[in-house]
Amino acid sequence: MGLVAIVTWLITAMLGVYLLYLWLSGGGPRRQAAKVTRFPVVLVFAHPALALCALGCWIAYMLTSGRAFAWLAFGVLAVSALLGFTMFTRWLGAGRHARGAERRFPLVAVLLHGLAGLVTFVLVLLTAAIATGL
Repeated sequence: MGLVAIVTWLITAMLGVYLLYLWLSGGGPRRQAAKVTRFPVVLVFAHPALALCALGCWIAYMLTSGRAFAWLAFGVLAVSALLGFTMFTRWLGAGRHARGAERRFPLVAVLLHGLAGLVTFVLVLLTAAIATGL
């Protein structure tokens, strides 16, 4: 299950890179300075940075079987997921209809990124719980 989590993590990351590319190419940081976007730059970059840190912890867990790494990965991933959910709700609220760079996000890409992220989250939680005998 741990390797499946890595695969879904990578799928999620690829979709996220695509969305980040759309946001950056649509002038995201410039629009943020002009208060047109609903996505603060810190939020946009903290979400993937935390997800990458969590992935690093997960890889450490896979290499060492250290349960602490599994739970650390889950905790950091949970924070990243909350930031992602925050962006999703802002996008649903008016972001996709606003003048911001996020208006360019295809609904399918956003939904697939969120679904893959949710599957990854559940797999990491289940694997960490099984590893510790919960």
